[in-house]
Amino acid sequence: MLHVIGLGLSDAKDITVKGLEIVRKCDRVYLESYTSVLSAKLEDLEEFYGRPILEADRELVENDEDEILPKNEKENVAFLVIGDPFGATTHSDLILRARRNNIKVNIVHNASILTAVGCCGLQLYRFGETVSIPYWSDGWQPSSFYQKIISNRHKNIHTLCLLDIKVKEPTLESIMRKKKEYMPPRFMTTSEAATQILKIYKEKTEVPLEDKLVFSETSIVVGLARVGSADQHIVACSLREMASLNLGPPPHCMIIPAISFHPLELEFLSQHALNGTLCE
Repeated sequence: MLHVIGLGLSDAKDITVKGLEIVRKCDRVYLESYTSVLSAKLEDLEEFYGRPILEADRELVENDEDEILPKNEKENVAFLVIGDPFGATTHSDLILRARRNNIKVNIVHNASILTAVGCCGLQLYRFGETVSIPYWSDGWQPSSFYQKIISNRHKNIHTLCLLDIKVKEPTLESIMRKKKEYMPPRFMTTSEAATQILKIYKEKTEVPLEDKLVFSETSIVVGLARVGSADQHIVACSLREMASLNLGPPPHCMIIPAISFHPLELEFLSQHALNGTLCE
């Protein structure tokens, strides 16, 4: 059986009791290590779980899935996922591959950033489409996520922005030489995300008036860092202010709230206001 087990958001102890019991009985244990990051080190997980853990990078999960799957009917494999097993499409693909090979699959759910962002006080039922903000390069600066933010603003609903993570990304030179060399890990910050959004906002020359009215550089945004950990940090401020803030170590995410707030949302979110008050 393949057991896909959510680890939650922070450290080794966030795993569920059910998940921990399964991990300790499995023949092989993998940790998916490229769609998110825990505050705990691999050694911390191994010590607490009492099991050696193999790292599953993007290359292994997306190109060599069969290496992860159980080899026979008696073998049990645990595939550990930060957050919840269905937080990334990669995990759905692995599950489908297992079922196509008549391998039984067991899912153990856990906390996800998709629900944990409610810690800032914004009500989850008011969130619209989630967007991913990718790192830009000199020749690649996609901006399709921006229009999704604008669309949610028109509907007066919140937008969760998941920020890019680069782990074990091959260098351009290594791709050309077909020799494996990797760039240092990078984790997008709320400052970097806000800066990219500001750049799109300022460079859009033909923007409909209705779009300008719903979003600008003075609009309130919410930055969240290390959600679920002891040093969790939340700040609400203008987009312009967020571009210059340092919320510390990763992981980060950002919310573009709706135009108007429910009174309870406003009271709760005001506790995290950078300047003591929220106003656009």
